[in-house]
Amino acid sequence: MFVAPQTQFQPLTRRADLKVIGLLALFTFVVRGAWIGDPNADVDEQLYSLIGNAMLHGAVPFVDLWDRKPYGLFAMFAAFHAVGGPSAAAYQVAGALFTLAGAVMTFLLAREQTDRMTAAAGGALYVVLCAINDAHSGNSEVFFIPMLIAMAVLVRDPGHPRAVSRALTAMLIGGISLQIKYTALPQCVFFGLWALWGQYRRGTPIWQLGALGLGFGLLGLLPTIAVSAGYYMAGYWDEYVFANFVSFFDRLPASTGRTHPVMMVFLFVQVALAALGIRAAQRSWPNGFPQHYVFAMLWMVAALATVYLPSTVYRHYLAALIPACVLLTLPLFHRPPSARFNLPALIPAAVYLLIVPYQYYVSHENRAAVQRLADAIAPQLDARAGRCLLIFDGPTSLYQLTGSCLPTRLIYPDHLNNALESEALGIRQEDEVARILKTRPPVIVTAQKPLTPQNWAAKDLIDEEIARDYRLLAKEDLHHRLVYAWVRRAR
Repeated sequence: MFVAPQTQFQPLTRRADLKVIGLLALFTFVVRGAWIGDPNADVDEQLYSLIGNAMLHGAVPFVDLWDRKPYGLFAMFAAFHAVGGPSAAAYQVAGALFTLAGAVMTFLLAREQTDRMTAAAGGALYVVLCAINDAHSGNSEVFFIPMLIAMAVLVRDPGHPRAVSRALTAMLIGGISLQIKYTALPQCVFFGLWALWGQYRRGTPIWQLGALGLGFGLLGLLPTIAVSAGYYMAGYWDEYVFANFVSFFDRLPASTGRTHPVMMVFLFVQVALAALGIRAAQRSWPNGFPQHYVFAMLWMVAALATVYLPSTVYRHYLAALIPACVLLTLPLFHRPPSARFNLPALIPAAVYLLIVPYQYYVSHENRAAVQRLADAIAPQLDARAGRCLLIFDGPTSLYQLTGSCLPTRLIYPDHLNNALESEALGIRQEDEVARILKTRPPVIVTAQKPLTPQNWAAKDLIDEEIARDYRLLAKEDLHHRLVYAWVRRAR
């Protein structure tokens, strides 16, 4: 499939390369700075932050607060908050640093196939595509994708004199990425197979390849085995297994499944870029693709498996395609040796910078609205008396912003209202909602426009309780939907 020799990778030894890293750092923080400090920048990360902060006070994921993401994700957020404080900025600054790391490593990989300026534009394109594909703040893709890029850096060259030790390190990194999100598995498997193929090409006996493959698998599973052992010894084995390995299969697929029209548009953007890049690569290498380009093509296939592993696909899942997409796209921006600058390669970053001021404006308005809502709710609560806020639909971050106690272990609003979760929680949503309502929460938060298919039995309980015993306290427009805070009437 390929005949051209692999280009020798050039390490970062030149001052110009360090300048590129500095420019990528500036670009990353300019693009992502709009969301740093915004407690409602995205949805899922608010739950991770809540659980991470709670872990610093002794809470145990899957036991005291429930979700199905791996333990490592919550432990990472706990570490971010331990260092940076309880606010959203702690994990968002960390997210920017991870994104910068991903951009720099993409630049490193791109230097194998193109000049410095074009490779730098590839790093900037990584940052832009992260923002476009909803990996702009702190969801799990922000953190596990750079780990996968690190694996690619380590295994991309099967002919490296330390290929085996580098591959072993990569497998351990892959194991950590699985503790951020299990859907990283297809890419981890690909990197392992690529490393084994490299050893096979070097004449390694089959029995040694088998032993090496077993070692790769054990290293990849080691972090998950360690977490599993911890939960077993703590006596929480059943809760751990259900959350991590059973509930995923009990969750119902959305009616749109893997082909939501909006998601397909964003998928098309990346697939089209990659396809155009492959077509340009055929012109650049008419006698066959070089090894590093074949690697990127196969990586793209593995990334597609990561995206489509769940039964329902959301836009931020597409961020898994970004690194391979960027590498495949680079031949589209081929620069003649006589050209001093490669302006076409800089167009995506330049165009995106035009909308950055609008991002800052929207984020400023959004965080002000969330804060007004929190300021209205907070005086109505009393954590010491167990008078907890109930968020049936709305920003999870309101729990932390208001200083509320937590009324349920199913603290993510989606787990109370989403009909797709009705068979995947171990309890009925309407039963848990009824139990919480018996505690007479002083404030209930709802939204005008639901984000998911609703469990109408649970929602009817909320609506009936609000109509009978609550009045409107405040409302705010958050990301184009009205969020209401209802306060219990005095008796």
